[in-house]
Amino acid sequence: MLVLTRRRGEGVTIGPDIRVIVLGMKGGQVRLGIEAPHKIEVHRDEVYARIQDENQPASKTQVIPLDAFRQLAQPKRRIVP
Repeated sequence: MLVLTRRRGEGVTIGPDIRVIVLGMKGGQVRLGIEAPHKIEVHRDEVYARIQDENQPASKTQVIPLDAFRQLAQPKRRIVP
């Protein structure tokens, strides 16, 4: 872990596309501004953890063969006496 000290208005650059800027400090809180491309998702830790928890059951869903859907889509034939 890299530990840095920054003042208000100072920032840190991560790679070529991400910049984190200290916007202000009040009490025990620090306000950060994050500049990143739209394609990069930025989440608070607790939100990211919740997204991961919700994705776990979805990743364990059974795979249904495509042929099963084709059989459902075919009209059933009735035999007329």
